Amino acid sequence: MSIQRVTQSMMSQRSLEGLQLSLGRLAKSQEQLSTGRVLNRPSDSPTDTTAAMRLRSSLADTLQYARNAEDGRGWLGQVDTTLQSMTNETRRARDLVLQGVNGAMSATAREALAIEVEQLRESLIAQANTTYLERPVFGGVTAGSRAYDPDGQYVGTAAGAVMRTVADGVSVRVDMDAREAFGPDGANLFDDLAAAVNALRSGDAGEMRTSLDKLAAAGNRMTGALAEVGGRTNRLEAALLRAQDGELAITKSLTEIENVDLPRAMVDLQLQEVAYQAALGATARVLQPSLLDFLR
Repeated sequence: MSIQRVTQSMMSQRSLEGLQLSLGRLAKSQEQLSTGRVLNRPSDSPTDTTAAMRLRSSLADTLQYARNAEDGRGWLGQVDTTLQSMTNETRRARDLVLQGVNGAMSATAREALAIEVEQLRESLIAQANTTYLERPVFGGVTAGSRAYDPDGQYVGTAAGAVMRTVADGVSVRVDMDAREAFGPDGANLFDDLAAAVNALRSGDAGEMRTSLDKLAAAGNRMTGALAEVGGRTNRLEAALLRAQDGELAITKSLTEIENVDLPRAMVDLQLQEVAYQAALGATARVLQPSLLDFLR
């Protein structure tokens, strides 16, 4: 049976190592309580650090999806408000033309109706150039500030659409195709209104009835566009809700990994303090202050 010789220097060295280890644990507990975080550097837990980095990346994506959905709601809200106003004014213009169909109306009265329809046309062209964040909501991806010129001709970018990504692989259009809402050039809402003005001034009942039909069709187009805007808005609101739920879930998971459990950390700190005090006492007994004390 072999006997290992234990010297005073070995005891001292081991006591110091234990004391240093206990002090390190105490310092770690104090750091966690002061910062409120379990992970203060990657070396604290490489596995949890990797998981936290992935969660933070997912959180950043989710927050961006939420911002995109909010921005898209702003676009579609502007489109919806504008289309509702334009629908009402188009209905008013049709009512005026309907009054002009009455053959007993004088030329002066028809001229007054024509002037009001002209004013409505100018107002509708101005509304068709409505912008959101300085971009025309009916202009497609145009870099210009207008969708229509003063004559009611489309000057936006017909090809392309303003899209917002609201989830992984999910995009929603947030502008409105002007041709879908107002009709193609040469037969759009503004052309129909110009024809109605001419019909009122000429007193041609047949042309006025044709204008009535065209304005009714224009109103139906805008009503259909409003329905589409409503559907897109519902998709954005659902996507925003999912993004917000995802944000809460990811934040909770990140908190469980990174943040300290305060009650547990406080108990652990007290235990480490007791352990350190005990280590100090044991070390004081081992580290004799003099050779005389060692010989006793």
